[in-house]
Amino acid sequence: MDLIFPHTFVPWFRSVAPHIHAHRGKTFVVAIAGELIAAGKLTAFAQDCALMQAMGVKLVLVHGFRPQVEEQLQAKGHVSRFSHGMRVTDPVALDCAQEAAGQLRYEIEAAFSQGLPNTPMAGAAVRMISGNFITARPVGIVDGVDFQHTGLVRKIDAIAIRQNIDAGSLVLLSPFGFSPTGEAFNLSMEDVATSAAIELQADKLLFVTEVRGIPQDPHAGDPRDEDVEIDQELALAEAEKLLAQLPNPTQPTDTAFYLQHAVKASKEGVERVHILPFNVDGGVLMEVFTHDGIGTMIVDEKLESLREATADDIGGILQLIEPFEKDGTLVKRDRTEIERDIDHYTVIEHDGVIFGCAALYPYPEAKTGEMAALTVSNNVQGQGDGERILKRIEQRAKAMGMTSIFVLTTRTMHWFIKRGFAQVDPDWLPESRKRKYNWDRRSQVLVKKLA
Repeated sequence: MDLIFPHTFVPWFRSVAPHIHAHRGKTFVVAIAGELIAAGKLTAFAQDCALMQAMGVKLVLVHGFRPQVEEQLQAKGHVSRFSHGMRVTDPVALDCAQEAAGQLRYEIEAAFSQGLPNTPMAGAAVRMISGNFITARPVGIVDGVDFQHTGLVRKIDAIAIRQNIDAGSLVLLSPFGFSPTGEAFNLSMEDVATSAAIELQADKLLFVTEVRGIPQDPHAGDPRDEDVEIDQELALAEAEKLLAQLPNPTQPTDTAFYLQHAVKASKEGVERVHILPFNVDGGVLMEVFTHDGIGTMIVDEKLESLREATADDIGGILQLIEPFEKDGTLVKRDRTEIERDIDHYTVIEHDGVIFGCAALYPYPEAKTGEMAALTVSNNVQGQGDGERILKRIEQRAKAMGMTSIFVLTTRTMHWFIKRGFAQVDPDWLPESRKRKYNWDRRSQVLVKKLA
């Protein structure tokens, strides 16, 4: 064995542990594009899902089948028809969709049934359940186009799904639904996954797709391209604003295609919606169990009550930071100083109680800013609130044109290093900040570059 391995594996595993604890018992709806299966990624993906389930995550898996249906149609010499971003499902297309769904269900169940020694599936024993959990209705005629057997989700049997996942099963949903009269309808994977996540009030909805996420500049190019910058996180309000500016999507590679479903799910109470690429090995694990992930996360900030501070928050901030000033973790700040600088602060509150804060002091001449007084109440530490405040501070800094942020700390150096900060010499500080540096306190200076 390489002697270095324990020294890299153990710190990595410990860094992942908070995410494992946070996700245990949570419900994730994972939607996979049919392209993932067509690209031969199913076995590795099944292994990653089995690992998540082993760590206590309750999983609902929804598969798509666009390329598989196309293959069936081409084999029969039948031409596909699309309108309004949806397939027109005539009787031939319906037969092809049913054949494709049946074949994919077989392949997915086979992938989750593997148990070869020396593989991640060894001893996994994943029990997969599928059935008639979806009631559908026809799209009907839209702008003169008869969509025939194309449908939309009318109802999800959330009670039955919940019973199965609570019992330890993985529930598989195909993009098919049936009307009360037994008529079959071809649905979209995105509609099924979004509806299921909303009805289950899932903790996460993950779209594992052809695209890498939501581009920072929606006009920068194809979101599949590696050189297109992807937003790691979008607040729901930002996502809604962006969606309103985009044309109606006609294909999955359009920026608005997955974003529209992410916004809908987020508005209906799904706490986190992720859009990530299927072509990254272990992408789901990286998105769920690492700090930054690899795709785009859409989050409704109202859930965290994460916002910029106002004068009404001064008392709450003082009460929050007082214990940390007394034990020397923070430099003491008086009320006058906080009143003067209140517009620099970001806070998290719940039911009117502030339990987290931080301040950003800009140094525009050096295109950097100091994050100060990062504090989370002892009562809620370990739940990711410090990271959420850090993310907001980074967003504020980027909006002000900063290329980096820095912190001065005597006790929490490792927390910052794990989140992308690097130690530098105090001489790195901007001149105006260097003059105020307390050499007796000997604070460590840590810097994070902003992408």
